[in-house]
Amino acid sequence: MKQVLWLSISLMAASAGAATIDRLEPAFWWAGMKEPSLQLMVYGKGIQHSTVSLKYPGVRVTGIQKTANPNYLFIDLQLAADVQPGQFDLVFSQSGKEQSRYQYRLLPRRAGSAERQGFSQKDTIYLITPDRFVNGDPGNDSVAGLPDRLDRSNPGGRHGGDIAGMQQALPYLQQLGITQIWPQPLVENNSAAYSYHGYGATDLYKIDPRFGSNASYQAFVAAAKKHGIGVIQDIVVNHIGVDHWWVKDLPSNDWLNYGGSFQPTNHARTTVQDPYASDADKKAFVDGWFVDSMPDLNQRNPLLATYLIQNSVWWVEYADLSGIREDTYPYADKNFLTAWSKRLMTEYPNFNIVGEEWSANPQVVSYWQRGKQNPDGYVSYTPSMMDFPLYYALLGALTAPESWDAGWVKLYEALANDVLYPDPTNLVLFEGNHDTARLFSLLDNDVDLYRMALVYLFTSPRIPQLYYGTEILAQSPKQRDDGLVRSDFPGGWAGDDRNAFTGKGLTAQQQQAQQLVKRLANLRKNQQVLQQGKMKHFSPLDGVYSYARYNDKEQIWVFFNKNNSDSLLPQSRFAELMPAGAKATNLLTDQAVQLGSQLTVPARGTVLLHILLP
Repeated sequence: MKQVLWLSISLMAASAGAATIDRLEPAFWWAGMKEPSLQLMVYGKGIQHSTVSLKYPGVRVTGIQKTANPNYLFIDLQLAADVQPGQFDLVFSQSGKEQSRYQYRLLPRRAGSAERQGFSQKDTIYLITPDRFVNGDPGNDSVAGLPDRLDRSNPGGRHGGDIAGMQQALPYLQQLGITQIWPQPLVENNSAAYSYHGYGATDLYKIDPRFGSNASYQAFVAAAKKHGIGVIQDIVVNHIGVDHWWVKDLPSNDWLNYGGSFQPTNHARTTVQDPYASDADKKAFVDGWFVDSMPDLNQRNPLLATYLIQNSVWWVEYADLSGIREDTYPYADKNFLTAWSKRLMTEYPNFNIVGEEWSANPQVVSYWQRGKQNPDGYVSYTPSMMDFPLYYALLGALTAPESWDAGWVKLYEALANDVLYPDPTNLVLFEGNHDTARLFSLLDNDVDLYRMALVYLFTSPRIPQLYYGTEILAQSPKQRDDGLVRSDFPGGWAGDDRNAFTGKGLTAQQQQAQQLVKRLANLRKNQQVLQQGKMKHFSPLDGVYSYARYNDKEQIWVFFNKNNSDSLLPQSRFAELMPAGAKATNLLTDQAVQLGSQLTVPARGTVLLHILLP
């Protein structure tokens, strides 16, 4: 059955004062979901005064919930385990007289939907700022009724990238070795300015028309799947945009934190788990707003909590997602986060969710990962988190001079923090994202350090994530500048002087970087030892850091040398794992290497060796 987002609403007025239905969300659902309950939010003038009835086998109304706003009504439905796909009328009546009806549909699920496989250590994630990637459909650059119109000269304006552009880029991404795409939020952001980033939602069930439509998003995910690429949706449960349709007529006085008045968050993220934190500081962190244009949602309201949970499930089922990236993770109510993550992972046991906890402290990040035994008893069901601690350690290792307590040793010691995580290999390690300066710029345009960073990213015991443009040495100011960090991808617009898809206008250095990423991403894609192998590393010595990923059949050895001269390493140092006299292949050059008593690591060099065990 074809899935259509907006179903027709049949309104049959019985009198001049009939209640109207302006919105009903979710607009449709699916038969056969594990969770039998479904709550519908109905919005329309005076709708609260209506009673609701329906006649359909396996569906019954179990309750009606109301708020102080007469324009909202919440309908609780119970769906039998054997309910069949089909349609039925929700009949709204007042004083025994029918006022209006809504034709609701239960759709059939895709085969194997509940068993879908989420992203994992087998994948490389490619983060895209859709507005800045590829403009596949210039016809939607500016849309009537949406005031933030095309202005490519403005770093903070709309540039025209869209879903059609991402779909056009699928062959390029497949060849690059990408297996998962994470676009920044695509839902409607109908604000007057600075709306391109997607984090100020004005409609949680609708794709922004400047990106495309719900149907085109669904088609994009299907096309990506044919290229062996899954799609991770960026979802925000902490806040909305100030122009969200709720804000004009709030469902209840406690729908937004601080009664809908701007109070900034203190960003004191440790208060969530700090046994000494004051209640005032905890409240300021969780309830405070990021900015006055992003009202903070109160997930302690059970009606809002259910709405947000169902919205996430709806997108997974509708778009056929392989993962969710949850923005500003710890800022939402933590008990809600437990319920939200539990519902998703119960509905989709093999799914994956990665949360954004922007902290360099591994104790803070590990608190949120599924399986962590927290001192305060907090339980999470979110399988993955963004590994900010290791990201910062990697940057520090590459940019600091070598000494007994700086340089490589920081990365070496950071990995020892894996004892804090219940599942460290399920963390997502990144070289940069839409909120950080570009990697190549942070490394002072040093191609040798860039190579080390990328090799570590793809060979570490993590899930690697690449930000679009990193493969062609995209640059930015070192200080945060969102508009310049999220620069237009060369070749994504007609008439571009440079084209990353064809190589036109790229420097030799950029082309070499692109080939390096292609080699490493495809290596990660095809080498099981990098996906699931064990890890053993050796303490840094004289500016050289080395480690191995290994299993019973093969080993991949990595050597980094930050020195300005070649380093000679005795093979005996690695004798506990490396076979004496083994034959190896340098995976960066495809050259055969005969291991002897010494191993040479070139000045400012990276060596990547593959050994097949007898």
